[in-house]
Amino acid sequence: MRRATELLIQYAHYHRDRRNIATHFVGIPMIIFAVGVLLARPVFLVGGWALTPAWIVGALVTLWYLTRGRLDLGLAVSAATLGLVALAHQVSGGSTAEWLAWGLGMFIAGWVLQFVGHYYEGRKPAFVDDLIGLLVGPMFVMAEALFALGWGRALRDEIERHAGPTHVRDLKQPLVQH
Repeated sequence: MRRATELLIQYAHYHRDRRNIATHFVGIPMIIFAVGVLLARPVFLVGGWALTPAWIVGALVTLWYLTRGRLDLGLAVSAATLGLVALAHQVSGGSTAEWLAWGLGMFIAGWVLQFVGHYYEGRKPAFVDDLIGLLVGPMFVMAEALFALGWGRALRDEIERHAGPTHVRDLKQPLVQH
């Protein structure tokens, strides 16, 4: 069980260009929302509660975030993720065409943004080398948002000590791999 700091450092090695990080601020929530929409069907009534695959996956992901050794970050990313899942349920109740349009449309658009960001980065997405990157992405975006608000200076410094500071890569220069 890798800890949040180790996971964030590994993920940060693939995400130092500020334009890439900016695209992730939009693309990752879009993907979470889209997965929530697509998993919001079918609905099972359990003890008077509407249970969907989205809520089950959301609960499992929350458990994972809360066990990475940074409860503050785990709570923040879990709240955001579950909020997106709740919002996804609001649009999933329409026709099958509407449900698929929201789910697939947001999923594709979110991934397009991710790959645009990685064009600026000049590196492949982290999940290509380690599938756990699909879970670390939301935690990374939340950490970056919280860093911008002044939270977690020691964590940010630890990440930068290992992965380097953020920058804007000159696209005219050849890429130097780490």
